[in-house]
Amino acid sequence: MMRTLLSLFFGMTLLTGCVSETVKSTSVPVLDAPATLTPEAELLDVGVVILDPGISSVEDEEQVYPEVRKAEATFMATELAEVLTEQGGWGAVRVVPDDRQFSDLLVRGTILRSDGEALELKILVSDARGTLWLDKRYQGITSRYAYEQGTRVKQDPFLAVYRMIANDMLAIFNRLPSEDRVTIRQVAEMRFARDFANGAFADYLEEDDKGQISLRRLPAEDDPMLNRVRGLRQRHYVFVDTLQGHYSGFAEDMYSPYQEWRKASYEETVALRELESEAQREMIAGGAAILAGVLAQTSGSRTTRSAGAVGVLGGGALLKRGLEKRAESNIHSLALEELGQSLDAEITPRVIELEDRTVRLTGNVEDQYGQWRELLADIYAAELAALEPPAPPADSLPAAPESRDS
Repeated sequence: MMRTLLSLFFGMTLLTGCVSETVKSTSVPVLDAPATLTPEAELLDVGVVILDPGISSVEDEEQVYPEVRKAEATFMATELAEVLTEQGGWGAVRVVPDDRQFSDLLVRGTILRSDGEALELKILVSDARGTLWLDKRYQGITSRYAYEQGTRVKQDPFLAVYRMIANDMLAIFNRLPSEDRVTIRQVAEMRFARDFANGAFADYLEEDDKGQISLRRLPAEDDPMLNRVRGLRQRHYVFVDTLQGHYSGFAEDMYSPYQEWRKASYEETVALRELESEAQREMIAGGAAILAGVLAQTSGSRTTRSAGAVGVLGGGALLKRGLEKRAESNIHSLALEELGQSLDAEITPRVIELEDRTVRLTGNVEDQYGQWRELLADIYAAELAALEPPAPPADSLPAAPESRDS
């Protein structure tokens, strides 16, 4: 009996001394470039929507910090837009506040995991016709080497994720016939026109029950209302291009502290995993030692009872150590949350300079964008009111009614 108890005790003690090792690897793919020069009429503009932080879908136990995730959502959208721009296979690539867009291509995403060690994104890419290009999950895993000073100068540790997305998008674009590329651009323009002048352009598009949009017809190139809409769309681009400076500036300011946060988060992720594993082992070992001690206390042998007392004391110490290590994990979590709050405070309202006026918008970027859309509708209504409908051609005028003799 005594031999069995001692074997159990020392076996559990050795278990707590085991060292766990985590090995991760990653590789950054080459960024694919267009094989041939794409005609301007076929270049597709891309809108990258600020990512969904993914806060609502995570479990309470996960180490997710809302302030950090919100900042990451903007940062990662900006990083992806920069990679797409670098690729050189697209028209204008813009970061946009939401999916109320009529870009030729729209990229939406959700952050599934981001802890400095791994980044996992769910990406949806669709064109103006409603055709889904991509619905995939992308994951990148990095190592501590990525965060060492001088290792990588201004290179995101998860560049591989953005490049994989860009390469998949370009591969689909390369398989797309020229006429489809042109159609996507036309549908995007008509969707914008329909949104701001529904009465005039409602009949140009047709949408089926699956959300697929197709062209029924196109207005004449010299249509005055179409020209007004194009002017309005250009003003919209001016506003969104102004936002690019905001997003780029935010990403630039965020880069250095964010990489430090990622480095700390990487270390904490690995440390927390080891602490939780070690704490669990020690608590299991402590529980087993206490159980063995209790059993030994009931033995009739004095020697066995003495060993049982040692087992109870030793088991209690192991349990205490395990609980202390879990408390240490909570301290690390609080420190990261404080850092996340400082990152979230970087976003501030801005005054937008347009070509013909200065627009003062209040609130965050999403609020400002909503106010801008309302302003666009007002601009279009004012211009439409000033636009006299063209006189019909002479040969299309109705004939004067013949007079009748009474």
